Formats: sequence, C-alpha cells, structure tokens
Amino acid sequence: MITASMTDYDLPPEYEHIYSGKVRDLFRTPDDRLLFIASDRISAYDWVLPTLIPDKGKVLTQLSLWWFEQLSDIAPSHVTTAAPPASVRDRAMVCERLDMFPVECVVRGYLAGSGLADYRASQKICGLGLPPGLKDGSRLPKPLFTPATKAEIGEHDQNITFDEVMTVIGQEEAQQLRRISLAIYERADIIARDHGLILADTKFEIGLGLTGKHRGEYVLADEVLTPDSSRYWPADTWEPGHAQPSFDKQFVRDWLTSPESGWDKDSGDPPPPLPEHIVEQTRAKYIEAYERLTGDRFA
Repeated sequence: MITASMTDYDLPPEYEHIYSGKVRDLFRTPDDRLLFIASDRISAYDWVLPTLIPDKGKVLTQLSLWWFEQLSDIAPSHVTTAAPPASVRDRAMVCERLDMFPVECVVRGYLAGSGLADYRASQKICGLGLPPGLKDGSRLPKPLFTPATKAEIGEHDQNITFDEVMTVIGQEEAQQLRRISLAIYERADIIARDHGLILADTKFEIGLGLTGKHRGEYVLADEVLTPDSSRYWPADTWEPGHAQPSFDKQFVRDWLTSPESGWDKDSGDPPPPLPEHIVEQTRAKYIEAYERLTGDRFA
C-alpha cells in the first residue's frame, strides 16, 4: 500500500515533524504542543492516492473547528487559542497533548459500510444484535456505539465488541467513551437534519487531558464530523435498499472501480492519478458539505 508522503508546508525550522498519516501531518511546536495540519491528500481502498484535492485540508480543518464549537458542552476539544504558522493558517490547529485511547469511537445511525457487511454476515454489528429485514441504508432502531481498533496506514480498522473495549481500557473508561460518542452523534444528527443531511455514521478519537484546565477530562481530538470521518447523505433522496449518494470520496471510489480507470483494486498495484473532472467533483462535494452544515460560504 502507498504510505503518506509529507507535504512541504514551509514551516519555521523549530517545528519538528513527528508523524504523517493518510491525510494529516503532525509537528511538535516550539512550546511542546502539537500542530495538526490537514493536507489535500485523499485515500481510497487503503491507498493514499497520488492526486491532491485542492482545498480539502482547509475544508476539513474549518469544519472541524466549527463542530468543536457546537459540541463544547458535551466534551472539550484539544484545540488551543494559539495561532498556527502563517503558511498553514487555514488548514492547521495548534493542540494540547492528550493521552489517547487506542479505540476508534464509531457511532452508526444507519446501516452502511462495514456495519452492513457485518449485519449481512451475522445480523450483528460489534456483537450487537439487530432485527431481521434491514437493508443497505436502513435507519437503525437506535444509534449504536460500534468501536473499532485503530489501524496502521494501509490497514483496515477492525470492529470490536464493547466487552473487548472494556478489556483494553477499563469498564469506566469504556462507558464514558460510549456515553460521549452517543451524545455527540445525537447532537450532530439533529444539526445535520436541520440542514437537509443525514449523518449515517461517524467516528471520533478521544483522549484524556494531560495539562491545563482539561487535565483528566475526556477530550475530543484530531478531526470531528468531517466528510473524511463521517458518512453524510442528502435527506431528500434517502431510500433504503441501495447505496446512498454521499458527501465524501464517492466520485473517487466510483471512478477507481470503473472501466475508465483501468485499475483492479484487488491487484496489489497502486491506483492511477485521478482525472481533472473527478478532482473537481470531489472538491465541490467537500465544499458543499461545509457550506450546507455551517451556513457559511467557503473562502
């Protein structure tokens, strides 16, 4: 699988590179905080693609900051008031260090993705039984906390049961992650519906504050409720029984698996560069999600 290559951000030399993920690059700041930079990279089928999506990193950062404000009464975020360096101001956040839980906090309100695959195989998701007769895109009887392990670049997250989460991090901690995650989903679902969108599923990362006013508290980290971490569907076209159009990488996935791309995702060969029209359509979808949710024009 292709691993991420860091973008040149023209940062001051005192910023030390720590890690690059599929999309984000992480640096240590001069005062020992963390600088999270969202690149314009895009991934699909566990590959980081060779083509960038212009402004994607700005959308992810600005939308995360907006959501952190909407959710601050449920859980604080790791974002500080410090300004990022000028060269990355619109796509970066200066954040406090956290003691991260090794769990992806996934919440599903609808049946899609790996949850759909698990349901079809066992009528369960993460050990939670569901009624028969649900379809691709069906609304679940209630939102479910369906945690997963954090995977390395190029690997799949693995769905796990709540009992397994308790074994890894402890009973009280697991219950807190579930409570916070469900509360965030329920708040975000209401906000999304008010803007004509369905929040089908989403995932969060949560850690414990190490310093300052959030020391010992459960703190939201990384990004939150963006098209990279969440599945948004248009509410006016929702119809269970088939895959729903979504505000994310759908154009990219569809093109990569089309005859036009000439690529076999099971071949082990890297995917080809994206054509310009797919880049433009994908950029437009990310911006549309931002503008519909926030009510602001992306600039």
